[in-house]
Amino acid sequence: MLSLSTLLILWLTVACRVSSTILQNGQVKPTSYANTLVSLSSRSFTTYPANATEISYQGRWDSKHVSWWSAPGLRFGYTGQTVAISFGNWTSNGVLVAYRIAGLDWMFTNVTTGGTHLLVSPTTPGSASYPRTFELRVTNWALGVQIDAVHVAPGEKLVKLPQNSRRIEFIGDSLTSGMFQSYEGLSGWAYGLGAGLGNTDYSVTAYPGVCAADQNCWGNPRGQVHQWFYTSDTSSRAYAMYGDKPEPWDFSKRPDADLVFVCIGTNDCNAVNNVTSQAYTDALIKIIQGVHGKWPNSQIVVLSLWLGFYKYQNWWYPSAPSCFEKEVYQVYQSFNTEAYLQNPTIYDGMTKKTSQTGNSAKPFVHYFNTTGIMQHNDINPGYHLTDVGSIKIASQLQQYVKLQFGWEFQATGPEVYHDTTYWNDEATY
Repeated sequence: MLSLSTLLILWLTVACRVSSTILQNGQVKPTSYANTLVSLSSRSFTTYPANATEISYQGRWDSKHVSWWSAPGLRFGYTGQTVAISFGNWTSNGVLVAYRIAGLDWMFTNVTTGGTHLLVSPTTPGSASYPRTFELRVTNWALGVQIDAVHVAPGEKLVKLPQNSRRIEFIGDSLTSGMFQSYEGLSGWAYGLGAGLGNTDYSVTAYPGVCAADQNCWGNPRGQVHQWFYTSDTSSRAYAMYGDKPEPWDFSKRPDADLVFVCIGTNDCNAVNNVTSQAYTDALIKIIQGVHGKWPNSQIVVLSLWLGFYKYQNWWYPSAPSCFEKEVYQVYQSFNTEAYLQNPTIYDGMTKKTSQTGNSAKPFVHYFNTTGIMQHNDINPGYHLTDVGSIKIASQLQQYVKLQFGWEFQATGPEVYHDTTYWNDEATY
């Protein structure tokens, strides 16, 4: 077992570095991606500003068009065979982004602060085919990009794409943000569920180390009960830009989420952070009331927590039952009593008040028990999910969403998880 101090050092190391070694079944995985940096002055483009209405931003971006939280992105259609993006000075230098044309597999590149990157050209596979749509996602949860401008070939244009018809919000910590996974946010279960359902916009408002309770946890100055109402996360990057006065998130910018998944509490239950059972319970209740206040018709799913496994003699046992197991379930139950449903309370980030709208006569909080889905080898040495562990959680939740809420699977083939096509084609071995 790693000590808490060792885990903190690991966390701080990952948060501060841009590139790292990825181990794939114990073997070093190549991480040399295409260099797409070009000189803007040496090329001719039709240029659109970052606030062009044709650009659809996914996840949380601030008024400066800086990305925050895990796996934020953008998408648009375009004509011609060229797409380039200029990244502003608030871009984390070298941050890894994933991008693709339409339904083709993800491509990756490290982008440069203040640089312009040519991501699609006539030599890019698939650039001559239709549909010509473009999607970009920031892989990291601590780093981000600033969009300065989007460029297409001279005489060509951007095209606004229709919104997806379904929306999911994820609220969590490192277990939701994709920490320690191969492509971080783009290997996490939250991204896998949102992208895997198809025809769904998703926002992963999650950050490692953060507590539900509003206190400093692992260097995060505020808890999710506070920070969820703001655009930026709890990173040092956010503090460098905004100090203790971040931009409030404008919930009117996007349609309300249909489903909200809440998976938070593993940092609260760590003795180092000294969060009491009552403080955690109060914070989790306020988070749910906050969601209900902003999106009165959203269905909210609270997940039971997991920490990993420990070995005793010749068996592996899950550690999760010690992590607010009863508290999470009791919070779920408290929202489904007749007394509460007849007189619900909402939270606006500062005060509680009686709800005047929404589906107060019907249960809107649900519980998903993760117990038994993962085995010890689905948890990596840093006590976080492996890529396969995330795929298992996402797959189980897909079926849950279909059975509980009637959502049909609408993904039609585009890749969700990159670099997971492992197979054996030897008949005898």
